Amino acid sequence: MRRREFITLFFGATTWPFVARAQQPDGMRLIGVLQGVRADDLEGKARFAAFQQELQQFGWTVGRNVRIDHRYGEGDADVVRRQVAELAALAPDVILTTGSQATEQMIQATRTIPIVFTVVADPVGAGMVARVSRPGGNATGFMQFEYSLSGKWLELLKQIAPGVNRAAVLRDSAITAGIGQFAVIQSVAPSVGVEVSPINTNDAPTEIERAISDFAREPNGGLIATASGSGVAQSRLIISLAARYKLPAVYWNREPVSSGGLISYGADFTDLYRRAASYVDRVLKGEKPADMPVQAPNKYELVINLKTAKALGLNIPELLIGRADVVIE
Repeated sequence: MRRREFITLFFGATTWPFVARAQQPDGMRLIGVLQGVRADDLEGKARFAAFQQELQQFGWTVGRNVRIDHRYGEGDADVVRRQVAELAALAPDVILTTGSQATEQMIQATRTIPIVFTVVADPVGAGMVARVSRPGGNATGFMQFEYSLSGKWLELLKQIAPGVNRAAVLRDSAITAGIGQFAVIQSVAPSVGVEVSPINTNDAPTEIERAISDFAREPNGGLIATASGSGVAQSRLIISLAARYKLPAVYWNREPVSSGGLISYGADFTDLYRRAASYVDRVLKGEKPADMPVQAPNKYELVINLKTAKALGLNIPELLIGRADVVIE
């Protein structure tokens, strides 16, 4: 694997027992963290390390003046609900969340504890904030993309597999982001000569498998995996089905590509975590999320898995490889 940016990983004592905030030592601040991934997820660890590293630059050191209670959603809605309830009960000084599902539930659980979110799609449309410039409530943070990015996934699919004229769009029909992403892809489809149809990732795994199997019966098809918590939970299934039916697939984030997916284009989530540290610092120093604008990504990354491309019989253009931020060989 070639990377243009190396992240220094360091992990201190970041998970602390379930204790009330009143029991914290004098002067010690408490940060709650809820990531949607599993505890052993390497990308999740790298992102949190970047957050912690940046937080230290602002003068916050674990064990000296701050403690962190770190929880994981594991891509499971029931686990997320339990972790949200436990973190809210701790009443930390600020909570860092990842993803729309965890953030929405955390806002429902508390309207008083400051929340800094990362990797959230359409926070205004989902009702998490009143507006981007002045969120107005107890939550603010960093969204993962603007909807216009969704159209680039279809263009990228056509670029790596010119013969594709049908695309199944894997989306969560139960969230505004799922509907919004599909709408943008639909609007771009005529210009690139591709017919698109949705498959719902919020369906049961057996239904997803059946839908992709039915789609694969016709030739010249490809997949686009859009952003959602349910999509993350079904990621392994989607990757395996794409391989089984030899369907080129474009993903919204890098994890599936690291696990055998073909290609992804999306925000640099590590950079979002790094930037989130500045907002956590500002909250700890007394600023209110209501007055801190929601920010869009300013770094994006293209990730390509050449081993998967070879297995699919695809020749990735050299120009595209040269533009990639990460190439898996």
